[in-house]
Amino acid sequence: MQTPDIQLARDTDDPKRLALYGRLNEQHSAPLWAVMAQLVTPEPRPRSVAHKWDYPVMRKLLLEAGELITAKEAERRVLVLENPGIRGMSQITQSLYAGLQLILPGEVAPSHRHAAAALRLIIEGQGGYTAVSGERIPMSAGDFIVTPSWTFHDHGNLGEDPVIWLDGLDVPIVNLFDASFAEAYPSGETQQVERSAGDALARYGSNMLPIGYVPEGSSSPVFHYPYSRVKEAFRQLARGGVDDCHGIKLQYTNPTTGGYPMPTMGAFIQQLPARFNGRPYRCTDATVYCVREGQGVSTISGERIEWNVGDVFVAPSWSVTSHRTTEHAVLFSFSDRPAQKALGLWREQRLDD
Repeated sequence: MQTPDIQLARDTDDPKRLALYGRLNEQHSAPLWAVMAQLVTPEPRPRSVAHKWDYPVMRKLLLEAGELITAKEAERRVLVLENPGIRGMSQITQSLYAGLQLILPGEVAPSHRHAAAALRLIIEGQGGYTAVSGERIPMSAGDFIVTPSWTFHDHGNLGEDPVIWLDGLDVPIVNLFDASFAEAYPSGETQQVERSAGDALARYGSNMLPIGYVPEGSSSPVFHYPYSRVKEAFRQLARGGVDDCHGIKLQYTNPTTGGYPMPTMGAFIQQLPARFNGRPYRCTDATVYCVREGQGVSTISGERIEWNVGDVFVAPSWSVTSHRTTEHAVLFSFSDRPAQKALGLWREQRLDD
C-alpha cells in the first residue's frame, strides 16, 4: 500500500522510515512530524480568496432563474455565492454559506426549518415578507432579519416587484459537527400567523423586556432590525468621531443579552463618510460584505475591489483590508466572529499605512 506523498517526499533516503510509514498507512495512521507544519501554521492560511460578485450581473441571472424555476419547485430559489478558492463546497468562506434569493410577486417559498441559523439583508423590493415563529415580518430594503436555528420560516411577496436579499447561513459549521437536521412544515406551505408584525421588536427591542421573560435559546428574540433605525443611529453618531479603520461601525445585538444575534454569526453595519481613507487592518474572521449605499474601493491583501450598491465581496481570514470612498457609503457585513470569540480564537490587528 502506497504511503502519502508528503511522507515519501520527506524521507525517500531512509528505507527503514519508509517501511515504518508503510505499516502505519496500513493501520490508517500517520506520523505527526510529517504533517505538523501544515496542521499548526504560524498564521492563518485560508483557502478562500478575496472576490466580488457584481450585483447587476447576479441580478440578471437571478431574474433569469425566476423565469425557469418557481419558488415552490426550488423550495428556495437561491444563487449560491461560491468562493473561487473553494469551488464546489457551496461556501463563501470556510465557515459560512451565502446566496442571493429571489421571490417574485405572488410567490411563496414553503415553510421549513433546519439546524443551521440564517440571516438576511434585504437588497431591493417592497411587499416581501418572511414569517418566523408565528410572526410575519415585512421586508424593506436595508432591513436585517434573523432566522434562529430550528425555527420554522417561510417567505412570500405580496407586492408588485421582485424582492431580492442576501442570505447568510452557518451551514458549514453545522456540517463540521455532523449536526444537520431539517424538516418541512407539517401542514401547508405557510405557518399560521399568531402575532402581529412588529410584536417581537416591541417586546424585546425597546430597552425593555416582558415581566418574567425567560430566554428560549441563545439567539435574539428579535427577528427584524429595520434599516430606518440604523439610519437614525448613523445620523446621531455622525456628530462624533470616526474610527480610522471602520468609519462608524455598529454590530447588531441580541437586546436581551447585549451579545450577538446568533451564537455562530455576527452582523455589522458601517457608515464610511465621503473621502474616507481607511487605515489597513486584519482579523481572523473572514468577512462577507454587501454594499447598502454609495460606492468605493476596498483593498484586500493587495487586490483592489471596486464596489457599488448591491455588490457582495469577501475578505478572507487575516487578509490586510482597507476601505476608501469618494462619497458617503454604507457596508453591511457578517462573519463567524461570535463562534471565534466563544472559542477564544478571534484576533484583530491594526496596521500602519
